[in-house]
Amino acid sequence: MMHIRKSLQFTTFAMALGLCATAVSAADLVIGLQQEPTSLDPTADATAAIDGMMTQNVYESLTIVAENGEVGPNLASAWEVSEDGLTYTFTLTDAATFHDGTAFDADDVIYSFERAMAEDSVNPSKAIFKPIESITALDPRTIQIKLKNKDAFFLFNMGQGDSAIVAAESAATNNVNPVGTGPFKFDNWTRGDRLKLVKNPDHRDAGEVALDSVTFRFISDAAAATAAMMAEELDAFPGFPAPELLEQFEADPRFRVNQGSTEGEVILAMNNSKPPFDNIEVRRAVATAINRDEIIDGAMYGKATPIGSFYPPHGTAYVDLTDAYPTDTAKAKGMFEAAGVAGQTMTLRVPPFPYATRSAEIIQAQLSDAGIDARVENVEWGFWIDEIYKKKNYDMTIIAHTGPNDMGNFARGPDYFYGYDDPKFTALWDSISTEADDTKRDELLKEGQQYLSDQAVHGFLFQLPLLGVFRNEVKGYWSSSPVLYMPLKNVSKD
Repeated sequence: MMHIRKSLQFTTFAMALGLCATAVSAADLVIGLQQEPTSLDPTADATAAIDGMMTQNVYESLTIVAENGEVGPNLASAWEVSEDGLTYTFTLTDAATFHDGTAFDADDVIYSFERAMAEDSVNPSKAIFKPIESITALDPRTIQIKLKNKDAFFLFNMGQGDSAIVAAESAATNNVNPVGTGPFKFDNWTRGDRLKLVKNPDHRDAGEVALDSVTFRFISDAAAATAAMMAEELDAFPGFPAPELLEQFEADPRFRVNQGSTEGEVILAMNNSKPPFDNIEVRRAVATAINRDEIIDGAMYGKATPIGSFYPPHGTAYVDLTDAYPTDTAKAKGMFEAAGVAGQTMTLRVPPFPYATRSAEIIQAQLSDAGIDARVENVEWGFWIDEIYKKKNYDMTIIAHTGPNDMGNFARGPDYFYGYDDPKFTALWDSISTEADDTKRDELLKEGQQYLSDQAVHGFLFQLPLLGVFRNEVKGYWSSSPVLYMPLKNVSKD
């Protein structure tokens, strides 16, 4: 989510810490991040930054997803799938151990999945476990998972942070002291400043790990981020917060600038569970009032691709629906008047991310021109998670959903923060998620995009780009993000 997952943040960096370059070993990498999470457990919190730091670095899962989107082995060294596609038999590696010395075996997989599937589970992607009928340990190194129905995304989902394998002995404190089986171990966390990981010498692939440590520094302020990079206090800032400042890095031979793709759909979310957004005509009026080109130019300095529904433009099933609601301020004003909401105050609560706060200012002006009093409220990330995401206490918000294959968000029912409950779409998503044939699934995904556009569930704005700045010495960092995490095992610093 996002900066939320499925796909969703930050603490201001104090420039008083100083801008003098710090001598750092080639085996120690320092990464700048916009977002500091409030928890370090991806199985219990929807904040994307948790995955960015922890998943496949500290925590591992049965499978892992490569930069090209292909699924490969991880804690499961191999697997077999039955002819009917309903039974998966996983062979577990015998070379993994939890960082606290606890042994890894089939019982940990069963514990992790039962915890995620439990009625009181707080797993942010609990729905990905819904197809599971049963989980059985055939022996300490073999797990058999039977599904109720085919799941086209099952192996992919088993490689996400939500599916991380955790131990019963340490799960309760993973939010502050994460314990996994990964190539890096948690070292320390100075809230409001930085978090450090160190190499796990006992990892089965320790010989492939070039880095001794990775430090994440939380810097949401664009000026502070720029100064820290220029002073070489940072080696990389993979999600650079200020696209307007990239030119100076492009002109500096010490750095390289990356513009890649993400799975992050940025949306103007409308709370479909309450007036006036339970009225489709009001939602369509909003879609008619907004101008994506102005938003992308003003908020992203042109470095983003517009979207007209909830699907990435680089995907094989993409349908360009950006012309479904041509911008027409006068028409939108008439639609608001016809719906009886002209002049009404609508609150736009946004988290503290540049793409969100900048977009909010532009959308506020666009809605004002159409006769709506949009009041922007800038809120902290913890407030956003609690009040908007968990309690649905909002009219509108702006957020990037960075999780892959997440059109199923619209099938999560009225309890999800969209407040959207449509049996027709839920049935469509069930068909999408159980269709094993890629071509047929793409056709259904196209239908899903069209349906969400027709319903104007949200204002679909743009696909979040992956804008990064790296010192030339840093090698092996992904240029695009097919998933929320970035495995650091193969990253080096010459």
